[in-house]
Amino acid sequence: MLPDRTVAVGPLPRGEAVPGILYAGIGDEAGRSLDHQIAAVTSLGWQLIELRSIDGVALADLDGEAFDTCVRTVRAAGLGIACVDSRIADWSRPISQGIDADLWELERLGPRCAALGTRYVRVMSYPNDGLDDADWGAEVIRRMRVLTARAAEYGLVLLHENCAGWAGRSAERMWRLLTEVDSPALRLLFDTGNGAAYHYRAYDELVRLLEVCPEAVAHVHVKDAVGSGAGAAYTLPGEGESRVADCLRLLLEAGYAGVWSIEPHLALRPHESRTELGDDGPVLFAEYGRHLEQLVATEVLDSRRTVREESSRVRSDR
Repeated sequence: MLPDRTVAVGPLPRGEAVPGILYAGIGDEAGRSLDHQIAAVTSLGWQLIELRSIDGVALADLDGEAFDTCVRTVRAAGLGIACVDSRIADWSRPISQGIDADLWELERLGPRCAALGTRYVRVMSYPNDGLDDADWGAEVIRRMRVLTARAAEYGLVLLHENCAGWAGRSAERMWRLLTEVDSPALRLLFDTGNGAAYHYRAYDELVRLLEVCPEAVAHVHVKDAVGSGAGAAYTLPGEGESRVADCLRLLLEAGYAGVWSIEPHLALRPHESRTELGDDGPVLFAEYGRHLEQLVATEVLDSRRTVREESSRVRSDR
């Protein structure tokens, strides 16, 4: 059974991008301190932020005083929390490391997400480390059943991102993960630009995924890039090869109603150990957000083109 699409993400902010869609951004892509993160988001007039780290410390690792300060600061700024980005099963935790660190982080985030007013926690599905493909997939599914059961106890929804891990790079594996775990506490996060780093065409996989299950995607990251693998270079949305406008239009046509959250990767790329933001971080973040708004206005909403013909081409190419 597939999960219900309707999941609250905290206070509903003003300033919808399109009916049913809200803009947000991953704060630490703009600045290390929470004050800088909030300033970058609010400078765009947006009222949702996605939290990953504060002063270089993951949200789960903040001590009690620092976390309480985070809650007060976010509330004082009038921001809602779109999602919390965890390290659960991500690029830093291969399948060989076991599940204990992930369970610890999930238990830590349970009450913290409640305090922040969000139910969404971003996860991945374990990079391989020596297993054959069948055993890798089976172990990922086993662990995700454990994690989603624990998430459900806290009222959380795990959002699996199409990034590092077994289920991250094909619609078929994403669908298999959803159906075999079979829990309303597991949904999908689709990142428009992750295909560049992992050698696949994200748009084509999105077409296949939405054909099977239009309601599978519960959250979206906006990213764009040129090149592939280690040679991928990140760009403003619409200036790369990730077909960002086509992805967003396709999601709207499929009935997506949620958040478009920017992850520019122009100044910060944690998975490449590029964790120090320059002075231009907030400026680049704001420029990226404005560029996305313009792209939406000119190529997503005003365009009368449709993706139906392209969807048919992708089907015929299988």
